[in-house]
Amino acid sequence: MREANTLILRTAALILVPMQLLFSVFLLLRGHDEPGGGFIAGLVASGAVVLFLFSYGVSATRELLRVDPRDFLGVGLLIGLVSILPSLMLGQPAMTAQWWEIPLPGGGYYKFSTPLIFDVGVYLTVIGSILTMVVGLSESEEPDV
Repeated sequence: MREANTLILRTAALILVPMQLLFSVFLLLRGHDEPGGGFIAGLVASGAVVLFLFSYGVSATRELLRVDPRDFLGVGLLIGLVSILPSLMLGQPAMTAQWWEIPLPGGGYYKFSTPLIFDVGVYLTVIGSILTMVVGLSESEEPDV
């Protein structure tokens, strides 16, 4: 697939891609308490990378990612699997949520949990799945006419 040759799309991509990625992290972090989560956040992040791919082409996108999209898929599945271990180690049913309070400077606490770990795994798995398909389709040769 060739990159787009429009100045408007390339300029818009440079502005929109970082905003979409930041919004995907927002959706990921709020998802275990409110609507959002790993799946929709992964779709938003994938959409940002696909916009970049359409604007700048496959080689620039591979340089941006620095790793093969299948690696995101594998790491995401591994993180999702790791998220069930704390409950199993405590003798509870698999996927029972575990919560830890991590002290922050200034006296506050950050609530870290196994649902967040699972959401991160889903996030990376969705990104890896979508980008593996889109980049693979973009790299396939177009038929001769």
